[in-house]
Amino acid sequence: MHGGLAALPMPEPTSPYRPVAESAARAAGALLRDHFGGDQDVDAFEAHDIKLALDVRSQELITEQLLGAFPDHMVAGEEGDTGDPGAELQWVVDPIDGTVNFFYGLPHFCTSIALRRGGAGGEILLGVIYDPLLDELWAAEPGAGATLNGKPIRVSPRRQLGDAVVTVGFSKSKEAMDAGFARFRDLAYRVRKTRMLGSAALALTYIASGRLDAYIEEVISWWDIAAGKLIVEEAGGRVEIADSPVAPGKLSICAWNGALPLAGTLAG
Repeated sequence: MHGGLAALPMPEPTSPYRPVAESAARAAGALLRDHFGGDQDVDAFEAHDIKLALDVRSQELITEQLLGAFPDHMVAGEEGDTGDPGAELQWVVDPIDGTVNFFYGLPHFCTSIALRRGGAGGEILLGVIYDPLLDELWAAEPGAGATLNGKPIRVSPRRQLGDAVVTVGFSKSKEAMDAGFARFRDLAYRVRKTRMLGSAALALTYIASGRLDAYIEEVISWWDIAAGKLIVEEAGGRVEIADSPVAPGKLSICAWNGALPLAGTLAG
């Protein structure tokens, strides 16, 4: 039995911000799609990551659309911040989540846009994630449910770890990777299958859509998970976030369908 598209009516979106965010995500997605599979300008090769010039171009495109519509807002993104840092409403942007996948020609990456009230950890008012190669757009607002291409979605109903498909993310430092390996080994013995997909935002949308049952990572940033957190919760799942035990200033996340016995995992 799977989750996925739900046969339930959805409330109309109440936010004036959603159409702008969806348009910005689609515009950035079109830019990525046009350049996928071609030569890329690399700003920096790091030990376990790559920074592309296209990351910057994509965020600039998103910022232009968001601040063009809402000039009193701020954009806080992986590629830097723009606007008033004291703004009440702040956009949290990851222009390419899954940059290494994109660079190597692996068709699993997305653009993630969230709107929050206040600074880091503030209330998420909107989440939009777009996969340009599959033309899949997820969106959620508090109390309005989560959608995939406009249709309501729900998490899977699976309750037993032995029935679950779980993804574990790995960050870039030795300490983070060692912690991830320990987590992966523990879960691999207990679940049906494990997957490593390389995009935190898509992992969260896949939980919301019933394609995956859980996602755990020891080191992550707000821009990776802000939109997906709301999408999972509005699809009926649960998300726990804590300070990373191995990387000061970063976060750890455990997201799941709400039915599996994973509450408190980050403390264990």
